[in-house]
Amino acid sequence: MRTTLRPRTTAAAMTALAALTALALAACGGESTKDPGPTAGGELPLKGEKIEVAAVWTGPEQENFSKVLKEFEKRTGATVTFVPAQDPIVNFLGTKIAGGAPPDVALLPQVGAIRQAAAQKWLKPAGPETRAALAANYSRGWQELGAVDGTQYGVYFKAANKSLVWYNAAVLENAGASEPKTWKDFLATAETVSASGVTPVSVGGADGWTLTDWFENVYLSQAGPAKYDQLARHAIPWTDPSVTAALTTLAELFGKPSLIAGGTSGALQTEYPASVTQTFTGGDQPKGAMVFEGDFAAVNIAQTEARIGTDAKVFPFPAVGSGTAPVVTAGDAAVALKDTKGAQALLAFLASPDAARIWAAEGGFLSPNKGLDPAAYPNDVQREIAKALIGAGDDFRFDMSDQMPQSFGGTPGKGEWKALQDFLKNPKDIAGTQARLEADAAKAYRAAAKS
Repeated sequence: MRTTLRPRTTAAAMTALAALTALALAACGGESTKDPGPTAGGELPLKGEKIEVAAVWTGPEQENFSKVLKEFEKRTGATVTFVPAQDPIVNFLGTKIAGGAPPDVALLPQVGAIRQAAAQKWLKPAGPETRAALAANYSRGWQELGAVDGTQYGVYFKAANKSLVWYNAAVLENAGASEPKTWKDFLATAETVSASGVTPVSVGGADGWTLTDWFENVYLSQAGPAKYDQLARHAIPWTDPSVTAALTTLAELFGKPSLIAGGTSGALQTEYPASVTQTFTGGDQPKGAMVFEGDFAAVNIAQTEARIGTDAKVFPFPAVGSGTAPVVTAGDAAVALKDTKGAQALLAFLASPDAARIWAAEGGFLSPNKGLDPAAYPNDVQREIAKALIGAGDDFRFDMSDQMPQSFGGTPGKGEWKALQDFLKNPKDIAGTQARLEADAAKAYRAAAKS
């Protein structure tokens, strides 16, 4: 599939193409890019172009992304409109495409969604300027996550380190507890905090994706990368003994309601943002002392009075059994759904350090762009998280549920999300949970194979 950035014959078209190429090539380097300036005709390269961008981001995330889009408008003269999307975004896009009004660009939060959209022939390949920016600024692993069958579609603009536990420093200090390095130590720390009078762990169980993250970190550490890759591809069933072991480990926490803020029923009614904010409100008497989730929790912490690095601290997800500490990542990839010069120019910009720098300064953001100076992050905690991500190179594992068909791994109230919510409600039913997971997974993968 060819892009509209191919050479054309008119002088005006060649001038516009040259300006767009300058913008994209400037975006490839680690140095600060400059406004491409007016074309020979006195206009910015995309003046008059209207671009729609769809994403599921809301609140602070939408506000911060809008600042990135404003800078793109300033540099190009384009007008960019943010289109709020609903989860699952593939269904949202399908409706838009069926109605003949797809957005120009969409941010897809699952690898499986990229594959599904590519299989439906909704996506347009990334142009040469975007591919050059990716080659300059991204490791091979991140490039491959945005490709399907060798064709590059996605630009991973926003990443996440999903192997972190944030904690209320005053609570752990008062309890005499230290940062645990193993799962056994983590449970011991939880008991110590509980004995001090504070419920130790906040769980946002109303959002099923947080529970998949719990499972994936335990599974990766305990079962190892090879098994993780097999389960992600459904090369082994969810009834495998390795899944039994991971659920048994999780039940050591989920099976003790006294260790969970609000107990099991409270956790199932707590949405992810509240699971974070309730950990850092109430001083040294919060509803929960520790909350597991990615670096993006910083956005929610910023809505409290807690200071990251002082009141709110973080440690890596603990190693389980004889395994090493896991490194699970996730991310949102920008893809083009229209073959326009505006869509291609935006993809190239989002692959640049300049675009990443804008959101990084606001916090609650992690970029896989190795051209981004760590100094762009607002505090030492986020700088260290970012350095760890870049330093991992290709030695990371992407969120398992995001690699699966969205009907199984990314749909509220269905598939893995629902099965793990039921497991949180009844963690003794390990065999039943596995049976439901396998039945739903088999159905989803059969449907994906037929599409």
